[in-house]
Amino acid sequence: MAISLLPAQSLAQAFIETIWNQRELSRLDQFLHPDFVDYSLPPALAPDRAGLAAWVQATSASFEHHTTIEAQVSEGDQTMLKIQMQLRHIGPWRGIEPTGADVTAVGYRYLQVRDGQIIGHWALIDGNAIENQLLESSRGCRIQA
Repeated sequence: MAISLLPAQSLAQAFIETIWNQRELSRLDQFLHPDFVDYSLPPALAPDRAGLAAWVQATSASFEHHTTIEAQVSEGDQTMLKIQMQLRHIGPWRGIEPTGADVTAVGYRYLQVRDGQIIGHWALIDGNAIENQLLESSRGCRIQA
């Protein structure tokens, strides 16, 4: 069931807040169209709602994360988001053991909507910037209180 047939702009904002920030994966069916395809998941994951759920869970195991929408452009059944992610490294990621470091990443999410639900998702997140920040944070001396 769709979230009251919200326009693409509002649906995208609710999706980021509910699924990514609050990690309420039990509500995915409210946001995702039955024919949903995620074009941005790693190849090891199915490009469907189960793959997206697995990706959110894996990301959450590696990072405490919060996404802020910095800009959004919407027209009809499509919307583009410029996002910033605030991340705290709490679990292994790309072979880097948890550092506890706070890092940021910028990126974009493009969503297509049909019948009040997200049918297509593309994302471009700067994973290399995350990796570089984590590698920098793990060098040098650490003072722990």
